[in-house]
Amino acid sequence: MLAQKTALQVADKTQIVARLMVEDLAFYGIRNAQDVATCLNGYDQTAYPERSHWSFTRFYVPQAFDAGYRLVNDAGRLWEAFEAAHHKASLPGQLEIPMESFARAVEIVLKDSELRDARGYGPEAVLWQHWFRFCGNSRKPMRYRETSWRVCWARTSTPMKDSCRV
Repeated sequence: MLAQKTALQVADKTQIVARLMVEDLAFYGIRNAQDVATCLNGYDQTAYPERSHWSFTRFYVPQAFDAGYRLVNDAGRLWEAFEAAHHKASLPGQLEIPMESFARAVEIVLKDSELRDARGYGPEAVLWQHWFRFCGNSRKPMRYRETSWRVCWARTSTPMKDSCRV
């Protein structure tokens, strides 16, 4: 949006900027373990269809869910995996995960966990780390920004069930 605002200003379309783009608002990604927990709790609590009592977590791992497993319990472990990959890649700046990338990681883990579902199951730390390692360890270092993440996720769009066993 900032680029659009600048383009309008350069094109002398200041009336649009003055009316609709007065204030720049920052949108942040996931920046700490508490943000991770908040997002994962949404997968555990949100029912679809509404009033069905079937959360996204329960849909993918019903046996584990009924036995007490919740994604939110993995928040600290997941954040540590993000931090480790960020530091290992020597990326500058503070760690911030775009929501699109985070949601994709959770989707991959849930889909892979579907095959392993059992009472007492919970994704191992290595599974949470795998998606990040797969995206970040290409021959060319990936830039740690949203555009590159889309390229990264395009490479992982095939189900991990076949190609990426941990």
